[in-house]
Amino acid sequence: MKFTKWHGLGNDFIILDEIDAKIDAAPVAVKLCDRHFGVGADGLCLLEKSDKADIRMRLFNSDGSEAEMCGNLMRCLPKHLYERGICRKKNMLIETLAGIMKPQLIFSGAEITGVTVDMGAPMTRRGEIPITGRPEEEAAGVEVTAGGRKFAGRGISMGNPHFVAFVDDIDSINLLLYGPLIETNSLFPAKINVHFAAVAAKNKVRMRVWERGAGVTLACGTGACAVAAAGMLDGLLADKAEVVVDGGSLFIEWPGKAGSIFMTGPAEKVFDGEACI
Repeated sequence: MKFTKWHGLGNDFIILDEIDAKIDAAPVAVKLCDRHFGVGADGLCLLEKSDKADIRMRLFNSDGSEAEMCGNLMRCLPKHLYERGICRKKNMLIETLAGIMKPQLIFSGAEITGVTVDMGAPMTRRGEIPITGRPEEEAAGVEVTAGGRKFAGRGISMGNPHFVAFVDDIDSINLLLYGPLIETNSLFPAKINVHFAAVAAKNKVRMRVWERGAGVTLACGTGACAVAAAGMLDGLLADKAEVVVDGGSLFIEWPGKAGSIFMTGPAEKVFDGEACI
């Protein structure tokens, strides 16, 4: 089966070219995403026809679990669709388990230089994320103990769940220790993506990522939106900010801290291939 590998700031994906491919996605994702015995990726993307949008996507993490959506993939996929001739629109509608996403291709002449995605509005109540407790309560000041250390942070949903903790010593954070412990903490019934962040200026923040179902990754688009939203809500960041991940930078805008949050960043094709499934 033919595929294309893409990455958004090092967060990499295998996109199967066949629409409505009849495969058992979870074990195939585990096999293909393996970095020693497979293609190697953080996730596998399947394309399906949609009666609500230009295309429907499903994303399976490297452990075989299905994710609602992915911000970095939401930049790679529209560029893939455009270059493959599947959808030749500058503004697309892509159906996901988190709803309809609205990516916009950015051109310089005939070249696609980036993608801006309307990521929808961040959700901040415990029941929306979800986090245990009173469903209507804002998920601020959420305390989690992991590896003998207590972290206080915010819960944010971008259609998938995130926990954001601002720290001073971000380089000393042991993601391999704290990440899986927080991801699977009983506070988070659907598990959670874990982000540690350090503010550099009102318009710049650095973050590190532990992704639910994938582990340490170089970038997380929905996570960058969650970190920016958390910083903006807490008065740490302006409504336009550069979010620096290990793989590069994303630019997040949340005008007036109301309505949709917008993410802009690159998407790069790595190679085409054919896999035995």
